[in-house]
Amino acid sequence: MTRKHHNPEEIVAKLRQVEVLLAQGKTAAEAVRTIGVTEQTYYRWRSEYGGLKLDQVKRLKLLE
Repeated sequence: MTRKHHNPEEIVAKLRQVEVLLAQGKTAAEAVRTIGVTEQTYYRWRSEYGGLKLDQVKRLKLLE
């Protein structure tokens, strides 16, 4: 299986989607499975991109 490299905008969108699913009462494992990544990837993304807004992610990408 090939690996998909997500860009920062996609990551932020997926993190928001998980937040919505968690608010609807799904477990973390179910919500993460819905967006198509592993729990480890989700928690790594959350530590790196959690709390960032889309414009902040674009600015971060420009700085890199």
